[in-house]
Amino acid sequence: MDLRQLATEIESISSQYAERLGIERDDAWFLLKLQEELGELTQAFLMRTGRARTKGRTPEELEIDFRAELADVLCHVILMAHHHGVDLETEVARKWLAWKPKDAVSEQEGLGSAG
Repeated sequence: MDLRQLATEIESISSQYAERLGIERDDAWFLLKLQEELGELTQAFLMRTGRARTKGRTPEELEIDFRAELADVLCHVILMAHHHGVDLETEVARKWLAWKPKDAVSEQEGLGSAG
């Protein structure tokens, strides 16, 4: 999945939604909406794991809700990054993938040249 293309598609959907409902999506909205979705994910997690009332929902419905809320949180992180001009692929590579262990081939090549 291409994250930049996904961001463009999510932005289009969110923009249409906001326009239809008369919502101004400013800096605060992006953060507050993400917080709202994180709260919904927390509730879905608690219900799914038996730590909160299930409100009569079946285990299958709870699983579907949990998965949907994960998608909402991801989409709102992507929306916020897009709004602020943050290239998430670049930032993930810089922040997370920099810690990725070198592959065995690279390590063997490095050891061979050190000897």
